[in-house]
Amino acid sequence: MNNIELQAATRKSTGNGPARALRREGRVPAILYGPADKPQMLSVGAHDFEEVVKEGNVGRSILNLVIDGGKQAKAAMIKELQIHPVDHGLIHIDFYAVDMARKVRVNVPVVTTGKSKGVEMGGMLQIIRRELEVLCLPDAIPQEITIDITQLDVGQSVHVEDIQLGGNVELPHEVNFTVLTILSQKKAEVEEAEEGEEVAEAAEEAAEAAPGDE
Repeated sequence: MNNIELQAATRKSTGNGPARALRREGRVPAILYGPADKPQMLSVGAHDFEEVVKEGNVGRSILNLVIDGGKQAKAAMIKELQIHPVDHGLIHIDFYAVDMARKVRVNVPVVTTGKSKGVEMGGMLQIIRRELEVLCLPDAIPQEITIDITQLDVGQSVHVEDIQLGGNVELPHEVNFTVLTILSQKKAEVEEAEEGEEVAEAAEEAAEAAPGDE
């Protein structure tokens, strides 16, 4: 788990006008909220936040928000980023205040290790869930969930209940869904063909729905 410091400042003005003024100054409007915290209106430096993003895995990192030069400090996670649809500039950041003694839900990427027997025999690995939701304390968020596929043969799968995580990290689920599977080459070709047909049908429907020339 990464723990990254980010400077923030309290802002009193709200609305589109003050928000645009902040962005012209190189700052990004933000809000901090949580189950035991009243919402706080903040701003952070755009360059500072870009440096945080470069650290990677920001969606699973705990940020140490240092507010108003150290008058206040809060552990927080990034809840939502609002991006401009045209110039892709950062419009707003939602921070969620984290209680370090209380478990959080967060999505963690799935990665595989090894080469399965089925793939060596001509099968194809299909990863159905590239991320899994975990429930754990903020300082125990895993960077990834690694699945060893070495012993998997064609037709075999890994389900969520097959995955054992160390420590006090849970995989909450109601259904024992498939995370990954080894397809036979024939089945893989059929699925690819069906996917291509679905794309073609969607394109035809979009073309039919488009207004014609008058």
